[in-house]
Amino acid sequence: MTPPDDDALAVQPAFDELARLSFAEHSLESVLRTVTELATRILPGRPVASVTILGDGRPSTVAASGELAVELDELQYRLGTGPCLDAATTGRPTVVTDTRSEPRWPAFGAEAAARGCGSTLSYPLPVQELVSGSMNVYARDFPVADDRTRSLVSRLAAYAVGPVSNMYLYETAAERAEHLQAALEHRAAIDQAKGILMERHKLTADQAFQLLARVSMESNTKLRDVAARFVLTGQLRPD
Repeated sequence: MTPPDDDALAVQPAFDELARLSFAEHSLESVLRTVTELATRILPGRPVASVTILGDGRPSTVAASGELAVELDELQYRLGTGPCLDAATTGRPTVVTDTRSEPRWPAFGAEAAARGCGSTLSYPLPVQELVSGSMNVYARDFPVADDRTRSLVSRLAAYAVGPVSNMYLYETAAERAEHLQAALEHRAAIDQAKGILMERHKLTADQAFQLLARVSMESNTKLRDVAARFVLTGQLRPD
């Protein structure tokens, strides 16, 4: 077994690379791709790796270092069970020592073996606010059950969860901000259209809104688009 000090020297550059990731230069996908590429660089067994994230309870592979990892992730999603889902939902590492004789997930094990995967290790991303998922290592050989490999995966996942979860939350916040800005702009157009109708036809605010809503329904057009057209052209309905 490789001495721990040697392991530390071997993997520290990978951890340093994770620490240098910048929000300004990366997306969530590129951060996760970096994580999976680092996993294949420092782990034995000719592995491919992926990251599963549960969004609204539904799993998806957000990054992978090889097609085999994507295929085996998606196989588990279709089956509704498997080591990556077990790790992501329970928060416990899940090991398949030999896919040819896996009693817990026989359908997955048989298909994984047929595709050239000998063993797997799925390590949960530590629960941090909205992020829940797992890092999955699919080895073509059979080394992932040894303590050294488990330790390396555990350390890599612990280092990775920071940039992964922060980028996830950053992108989520940015998306919400964009939606909020769009909603405010749409509301402004509707309020402006209501004001014009109230002035032009001596309507109440409620009557003006109901008129916009009726035109929206009758023309099968979004309310905000009806309002924006009216403000721009003075016409409630298209010619």
